Amino acid sequence: MKIIFAGTPDFAAEALRALIGAGHEIVAVLTQPDRPAGRGMHLQASPVKMLAQEKGIPVWQPLSLNIHATDPQKRHDATATLSQLTQAQFDVMVVVAYGLILPSEVLQLAERAGRLACFNIHASLLPRWRGAAPIARAIEAGDTKTGVAIMKMEAGLDTGPVLMSQEVEIHAGETSQSLHDRLAKLGANLIVEALQRIVSNKVHFVPQSNDGISYANKLLKTEASINWHTKAQLIDRKVRAFNPFPGASTQFDGELIKIWRTRLLNTGEQEPLAAKNAPGSIIGLGADGIWVQCQDQCLEVLELQKSGGKKMSARTWFLANSKSSSKQFLS
Repeated sequence: MKIIFAGTPDFAAEALRALIGAGHEIVAVLTQPDRPAGRGMHLQASPVKMLAQEKGIPVWQPLSLNIHATDPQKRHDATATLSQLTQAQFDVMVVVAYGLILPSEVLQLAERAGRLACFNIHASLLPRWRGAAPIARAIEAGDTKTGVAIMKMEAGLDTGPVLMSQEVEIHAGETSQSLHDRLAKLGANLIVEALQRIVSNKVHFVPQSNDGISYANKLLKTEASINWHTKAQLIDRKVRAFNPFPGASTQFDGELIKIWRTRLLNTGEQEPLAAKNAPGSIIGLGADGIWVQCQDQCLEVLELQKSGGKKMSARTWFLANSKSSSKQFLS
């Protein structure tokens, strides 16, 4: 099949690589404009762009696809890209974590003159966790399962009918990074299978249920601060959900500390620590980390990072700061 592919991050690059490997022709790639990144804040191409350039695929990077945008440059980009899409010879559009909203003009174009519409790889079991951050929100909410859905796109936010989906278990201790990597591989395999079904005319779309709808709002840095006055289980979920972005954080002696790994203690481990301390108090050393008091019990912090520093063992950090007058993390 001839495909227009729209995507930006690593999750999308995994799918693009699979489509190329399956023998499909990628006519062009839509991806976000290069962004400043790293300590030097140099412009950096997206993973999808880098892969497309490696394979000699044309890359389009409009600032917007909204032909009615008030900004002249965005409106120009959108109009030019719509013209390119109109003239391009393609069978189907595949969209994966692109980062720009596809307006109705693009969706209609993808179904015009025998084209097979626009299909999206979404990292959840729709209709649960529609929206921008389904992986992190599933972990934060304590879900025990999630998955990937291949959906036909329509004007609503992730509301289109589902062609196929597959469920996976969310492992104990799973972070957004580890779950992302598993779902990226699953999504790549499913989109290849979905296109095979379309070619074979073995297509059955299932409308999404009106029950169980939830929305995965974009992760904000303002959410990153840990509130030690909440339950240990909720803090542990937050740490895992916000790893790798934006990183759950706390304060120690006026310095920002990011918490990257934690562990819930079992009942036997909790018994010697039963005495209540102020939430955020560092009350001792574990075999692998430090014990920190939460609202209901202790949580073991295993890995952290000082501002401007490298990730390190929480135990090593604590021993290096043992002479500090403070023994408490603050929200």
